[in-house]
Amino acid sequence: MAQQRALAAGGILILRDEDLDPERSQQHFRQAMLEDLRWLGLQWQEGPDVGGTFAPYTQSQRHVLYQDAWRRLQAAGWLYPCRCSRKDLALAMQAPHDDEGIYPGTCRPAIALLGEVDTPTGANWRFRVPQGEVVEFVDGHFGPQRFVAGRDFGDFLVWWRDNLPSYQLAVVVDDAAMRVTEVVRGADLLKSTARQILLARALGLPSPDWYHCDLLLDQRGQRLAKRHDALSLRALREQGKQPQEVLSFFTQEANFPPPSPKNDVRK
Repeated sequence: MAQQRALAAGGILILRDEDLDPERSQQHFRQAMLEDLRWLGLQWQEGPDVGGTFAPYTQSQRHVLYQDAWRRLQAAGWLYPCRCSRKDLALAMQAPHDDEGIYPGTCRPAIALLGEVDTPTGANWRFRVPQGEVVEFVDGHFGPQRFVAGRDFGDFLVWWRDNLPSYQLAVVVDDAAMRVTEVVRGADLLKSTARQILLARALGLPSPDWYHCDLLLDQRGQRLAKRHDALSLRALREQGKQPQEVLSFFTQEANFPPPSPKNDVRK
């Protein structure tokens, strides 16, 4: 459990409502999330329902911070607008479902654009990765990791044309602002970690330590996703399952490693 690991590391557990997708971030979903996590036994010390030193803990209320980060990146020449549609990118990259793929550079300018635009509104904005730069970090579970910008991933989106920051940018800004020192998350985000390290470097922000867990798989070896509603916490509660039954089931199925001091915590 994350909270035992957080306490073992001498830190606290933070709940952050990452509600940047308007379609999935309705109030009844938010309330269900809080209720189900408390039912499971999680007890966070800071969060949208309890407050804390670095409130607000709801990303839709932190837009000013993300826009400030966008301006800093744009002024330094790290960003450029991208006119490519999702369909264009899918045809160009043949990207797998769970990865953004390597952007072919269709809209990448020959030279960096230094602070030529004041607002991100109305365009998709990509981070101009330093081609060939090696990003290395040691994961608490998988050990040493090494990715090469431009080979393992390309220029990635940090801002959407509907004036919303990307997940990549928002979590980098929030982890630094909330002084998060250790992050635990799924193995499918290993490559995203390399992208986020580059963003943190460009913004002059520290990066936390990382611990990526094995993914929970179904009987066919496919990772569980939101479409697997039968295994959602709410569905299991309605079936009469008890918290310890659920924890035991998921721990066995995922073959989680034993607790370590790597957490979404602040020391």
